[in-house]
Amino acid sequence: MKVKTNLIISLTAALISAGLIPVKVQANEASQHARGPNVPDGTRIFRDLSYVPDGHERQKLDLYLPEQKEGTGPLPLIVWVHGGAWLAGSKENCPAVRFLRHGYAAASINYRLSQHAIFPAQIEDCKAAIRFFRANAEKYNIDPNRIGVWGASAGGHLVAFLGTAGDAKQFDKGPNLHVSSRVQAVCDFFGPTDLTKMSSFESSMDHDAPNAPEAQLIGGPVQENKEACMRANPITYVSKDDHPFLICHGDKDMLVPHNQSELLNDALKKTGVNVNFHTVKGGGHGFRNPEVDRMVQEFFDKHLKEPVRKSSK
Repeated sequence: MKVKTNLIISLTAALISAGLIPVKVQANEASQHARGPNVPDGTRIFRDLSYVPDGHERQKLDLYLPEQKEGTGPLPLIVWVHGGAWLAGSKENCPAVRFLRHGYAAASINYRLSQHAIFPAQIEDCKAAIRFFRANAEKYNIDPNRIGVWGASAGGHLVAFLGTAGDAKQFDKGPNLHVSSRVQAVCDFFGPTDLTKMSSFESSMDHDAPNAPEAQLIGGPVQENKEACMRANPITYVSKDDHPFLICHGDKDMLVPHNQSELLNDALKKTGVNVNFHTVKGGGHGFRNPEVDRMVQEFFDKHLKEPVRKSSK
């Protein structure tokens, strides 16, 4: 138990230093107008919306809507999925709010952590959140055909999953099953993919250990549960009709090895999916890089900014 506790403390400290876990939690409010350096005046914030009615306390999201002129068309939406090794983290810090100034709506979601339920609960929740946005698109003036996702670390794993398994019906659980959970653009920051290969490369932790975050996610040590790992691997579901990806990963990442993104990139390219893979030279597990900021902006602008009228299915 002491080893497990120390592992979680060390991992949490690394994620806080990378800016992936908030140190201070904001107050919960149902709806408010907000001001701040990253949130434009007039922004409406809807906090703790339940995307699964009467569900788990983690099945909630925050939605940020910029001030719009009357008659303005529906907005593209960027959904942030937090990291935290599937066992920590929160929707409270949402880097996607910077896109409010560029004509987007933004959202941040919580999902059940591994101590609440093992995989596939996490992707079931993410897909349920996407369906919530699509089912309520008219209410919030969101374009259901222009939904992008962005996540880091464990959040990167989950957004990659949304990008490749949007049409995997076995993970569609809960409400709003009449609408699709597919997304139109995926920005994956250093997300794990093949859990069985993480310890084949230099890392600051033993990913094969019985108490590793990966083991807690799937319900047992990864090398003893390879079928479960394959099921939890977004690469398993890659198909030629997947929507565009931007993948960013530091080559000095000592928590999630760089090879995890290489594997995903290779699978997407081989299948013919539009993918841009950017290696951050000297980047660790988390980075603040102006070039990456520009790439993320250009990626979402290219794939979400112009209205798309084709089916989201």
